[in-house]
Amino acid sequence: MPALTRPPCCYLNKKLHLLAPTIFSGCPPCLECSSSSFLPPGFPGFQVPGVCCCCAALRPRYKRLVDNIFPEDPKDGLVKADMEKLTFYAVSAPEKLDRIGSYLADRLSRDVVRHRSGYVLIAMEALDQLLMACHSQSIKPFVESFLHMVAKLLESGEPKLQVLGTNSFVKFANIEEDTPSYHRRYDFFVSRFSAMCHSCHSDPEIWKEIRIAGIRGIQGVVRKTVNDELRATIWEPQHMDKIVPSLLFNMQKTEDIDSRIGPPSSPSEGDKEENPAVLAENCFRELLGRATYGNMSNAVRPVFAHLDNHNLWDPNEFAVHCFKIIMYSIQAQYSHHVIQETLGHLDARKKDSPRVRAGIIQVLLEAVAIAAKGSIGPTVLEVFNTLLKHLRLSVEFEAGERRGSMGSVTVSTSTKDNDEKIVQNAIIQTIGFFGSNLPDYQRSEIMMFIMGKVPVFGTTTHTLDTSQLGELGTRRIQIMLLRSLLMVTSGYKAKTIVTALPAPFLDPLLSPSLMEDYELRQLVLEILHNLLDRHDNRAKLRGIRIIPDVGDLKIKREKISRQDASFMKKNGQLLYRHIYLGCKEEDNVQKNFELLYTSLALITIELANEEVVIDLIRVAIALQDNAILNEDNLPMFHRCAVMALVGAYLNFLSQMIAVPAFYQHVSKVIETRTMEAPYFLPEHIFRDKCMLPKSLEKHEKNLYFLTNKIAESLGGSGYSVERLTVPYVPQVTDEDRLSRRKSIVDTVSIQVDILPGSNPVEDVVTATEEITFEALKKAIDTNGMEEQEKEKRRLVIEKFQKAPFEEIAAQCESKANFLHDRLAQILELTIRPPPSPSGTLTITSGHAQYQSVPVYEMKFPDLCVY
Repeated sequence: MPALTRPPCCYLNKKLHLLAPTIFSGCPPCLECSSSSFLPPGFPGFQVPGVCCCCAALRPRYKRLVDNIFPEDPKDGLVKADMEKLTFYAVSAPEKLDRIGSYLADRLSRDVVRHRSGYVLIAMEALDQLLMACHSQSIKPFVESFLHMVAKLLESGEPKLQVLGTNSFVKFANIEEDTPSYHRRYDFFVSRFSAMCHSCHSDPEIWKEIRIAGIRGIQGVVRKTVNDELRATIWEPQHMDKIVPSLLFNMQKTEDIDSRIGPPSSPSEGDKEENPAVLAENCFRELLGRATYGNMSNAVRPVFAHLDNHNLWDPNEFAVHCFKIIMYSIQAQYSHHVIQETLGHLDARKKDSPRVRAGIIQVLLEAVAIAAKGSIGPTVLEVFNTLLKHLRLSVEFEAGERRGSMGSVTVSTSTKDNDEKIVQNAIIQTIGFFGSNLPDYQRSEIMMFIMGKVPVFGTTTHTLDTSQLGELGTRRIQIMLLRSLLMVTSGYKAKTIVTALPAPFLDPLLSPSLMEDYELRQLVLEILHNLLDRHDNRAKLRGIRIIPDVGDLKIKREKISRQDASFMKKNGQLLYRHIYLGCKEEDNVQKNFELLYTSLALITIELANEEVVIDLIRVAIALQDNAILNEDNLPMFHRCAVMALVGAYLNFLSQMIAVPAFYQHVSKVIETRTMEAPYFLPEHIFRDKCMLPKSLEKHEKNLYFLTNKIAESLGGSGYSVERLTVPYVPQVTDEDRLSRRKSIVDTVSIQVDILPGSNPVEDVVTATEEITFEALKKAIDTNGMEEQEKEKRRLVIEKFQKAPFEEIAAQCESKANFLHDRLAQILELTIRPPPSPSGTLTITSGHAQYQSVPVYEMKFPDLCVY
């Protein structure tokens, strides 16, 4: 007889259930087949494979226990007594867990297909209780069945079942397993939970519930995979590209709502569970907090992609909010990695609109400000190099827009220029924040690095390409770089001035102070103030004025160290020179004079000993003499401003060194100026309407500071005043040529032969005087001549003994330069051989021919003609 293919309950009469309820209990008339075999009663020898057991006594125990937990009416809920029996059986026989899970999964699959939600809830509740009760190695096969059931629920289209499956998965994620599972993957759950985060259901309550479930599911996946040994799988790009945008999407939606309503308030505990944005932010923080160095890129790059795709760089409030979360969530030692990723994204978007680039740079600024408290990273120069490169690109774009719109000024062009200025200001602020939070040794390197980028006319030592910028663009990049350097040097406190102003940095720094641009000179002086002011006295010296009592300023100062004294011996003349030349610029404004005054005052406070004080007085007297003689043809306002600067500084200096006689002389001159020449005082000359004199030659000497009185007053207090009688002469360096200045050299008298046409007899006649006995006696007596020669020799010896070495070197160098120029002129005249009467050799058609030159057509050098 062939084998039956239908369940026996289909062949048996329904009355069998009524006649033998104890045998056929629990078997409905048409129960579907299970995996066990059944031998129908009354049919010996017939084996029916693949049919369910209609007899409860012959079914496996675990199936009976599982079936008993389901009530007849699903509204009654889980049968707790039978559930306790099933739990005890599972704990006692853990090897049966996989079969229990498989059987429950089959029942749940049928109920899901038939939309029996009540039985689905009961099955999931039973699974959750079994999962929480069993903690053994045998739980691994059971977990596979559990995840299969959760996947069935997530695939269903009913929101309640999706939420139910998510809750079960979250409970499972909180269980710590004893051994890792090397074959388990969560790709499906990542995709499904990410899709739930983007739910757009018509009912707001439903989509909110689904999104919250999706975020909690992602949080469960993160926790489960991070605690697992194979936690690297979740950090793969294909997973992070789904997880991070899903979280940002929910954060962004609430961010938009908050921006419309007002500033968000701190959420309560209940709001955190009901608000998708708060839950997404917490999940995002937890995800970043678990990231390691190798996984940081995969976690951060999707953030850039999301901000790009949704155009969130302009405005960039949400982008700034995201990166604040990132910087505060990651470990401090990984902060520099986020900064590098941001710089790389800035390079990738360098051709975008200025507002987009400005948004990225502002995000970088926030990241740098937060990372400053932690580790910045070893690639500091790379960061600054990238920022300076984008600064140059911004200036280049700005210059290109101006050239393209030359002759047709439109509103759009001005708007683009303003946008580029926003980019430039953002870069400068970022450089400043970055540099000001570096250690001192790294900050010194950055100062040198930025200074090496500043272009100077006539030199090619800078490493920044300015060939396409033009003169206006080059000036703009000079200002931008100096402003960046000003930000970096802000707050820099070096123990010694040599550390703050090393020679390789000082010379390039002072070079722009000779340029024909008052704004550049102002920036150089402000940078110099940042480095000189080590005791925060600059704010007390702000503004040029006559200070009645310097003691009221409570200036902080220390005794000058040996290193600082050595620095002034080597570089003091260089500082004096740039201050002296800076006062003689025709385009100086009030701020320039104020900064020059502050420079002199800071040198006095920080670096002044007796020798430096004498040199500073010599510089001040030289400025006064230059304003009186006006060899540079300065306007009257500038001459009076220089006189006011000298008066304000000598008033400050006389009170700082506390020499009564010196202070009395300075005070007397200031009082006289107040009565007779108020335009020599800073309080009057820098007013909007100030009456200026027509000339300074007719003024009395009591309006000026006199060298002999100053020397007399200082000499009585022990100062070495011999050098005060030597006029100050600035050094001559190559910077004058590089900055397009006329070199300042000493006047050297050159003795030449008598030129033709001059009559020496006439000179003798004009120089004759009455011949008397006394005149003949003086002519015969040679003692007077010897005394004059001795006096000249004494002056020369005294000069070489007392004058600064730099000043002597400057005079010798000026003479050497003059002689070198004369020699170059002579060689230029004689380097070409004169024409020969025999002619010159020419080759015509392969034959050599000589062409003679007549003597009367030859041009001989002037030195050969007599």
